[in-house]
Amino acid sequence: MSTAPPSFTGHPHSSESRSESGESPPGESQSLVHVDPSQPIPTSTNARAKRRIAALEEELETLRQERGTKQRKTTYYVAQGRAIRRMVVLYSSLEDLIAENDRRYESLRLTDDSQATLEQDRMQSGYIELARTLPWLHEKLGQLEHEECENMLKKLKKGADAARGDDTSSLKELVAAWVNQEFRPSPLIKPDDKHSRGFASDVCGKLLCPAEWDWDENRVRAGIRDRTTDYIVSENSWPLFMYEKYKVDRDKLEEGFLKSKLLVLAFKAIFTSPSSAKEADGDGDGADILENNRRAQRKSEQAKVKTCVRFALSCVSSWRTVDGDFDYELFWNNVVDYFEVVPGPVTKRRVDKLLEWWTRKIFGTNHRQDLTPEVVSYMSVNALAEQRRMLEDAAFDSE
Repeated sequence: MSTAPPSFTGHPHSSESRSESGESPPGESQSLVHVDPSQPIPTSTNARAKRRIAALEEELETLRQERGTKQRKTTYYVAQGRAIRRMVVLYSSLEDLIAENDRRYESLRLTDDSQATLEQDRMQSGYIELARTLPWLHEKLGQLEHEECENMLKKLKKGADAARGDDTSSLKELVAAWVNQEFRPSPLIKPDDKHSRGFASDVCGKLLCPAEWDWDENRVRAGIRDRTTDYIVSENSWPLFMYEKYKVDRDKLEEGFLKSKLLVLAFKAIFTSPSSAKEADGDGDGADILENNRRAQRKSEQAKVKTCVRFALSCVSSWRTVDGDFDYELFWNNVVDYFEVVPGPVTKRRVDKLLEWWTRKIFGTNHRQDLTPEVVSYMSVNALAEQRRMLEDAAFDSE
């Protein structure tokens, strides 16, 4: 079989013209005399260049779109992740929460689920709260490939850790301002300095002092500052800053617990806005009450505030899990357990009442459940409508 390129009929100098210009003479018709299927058909140089440019432009546009989509996904996941450390868990990894939910689902065939440890129960509670906070996540985890899933979780964690950093940084300054305003210590707490806080400061030391001891006693202050074995400050004690008016009845430790002004201010600063934290004595203004009611009653948000305030009062300059003998992660668990692990219905009612107090304190009081049809019928909207109807009826009767 011949290997020569296909030949064309036409102008005697057409081959020379095409080789020089890459274009066929205007009006010249080309017809194949014989065609070898294994050989290329000559094409215009300009036409090939145009097609190549068009292909490259299309490829470039595709890359731009993919980059834009990827950037939007990154921004979305990072933004969504900011809620995790605030409303779900402060320490546990997302991978651990997902793994625990998978383990439980695979164990459904077991009749006895009482073998789960307290830590596993906490993980599962965390995953359920995660699914509530990010409703799209559970389904997404089942749709993505492993590598895509890891990439998504990485971005969520980036947003989560960034939000925690922002919260601790802002509370570092705000807590100093609140303490200075309420206690007027001398010298004042510096908003940009953590080294003068902690137990070295009389006012911060009093607020951090375990409820079972009296900070005003010299031996207590000396023992805590010297870190003696008789005065070990750990997560097993409730700090005084968690009590209403920073006073505690050691025979009734639940009285005034979690009702301090400092906690209310911190909650407002983190979950509403710093400007709303200017007042903590009255009730909230009731803005967006339905959604905010649910937020105020999330145990994880309550625990988040207490942990961050404790960190802000301490002399530790950067976020860490352990401060001396005090474990922040275990402290977080203790606060969550106070709300979730109750001995019976009587205690549960007290917990619910406390959460209602927080809802009212942060977001105001809602009485929509009292707007019965009978009550509404006497209000001006319905009253005006009834008067218009009566006037219309009277006009009709007069005619």
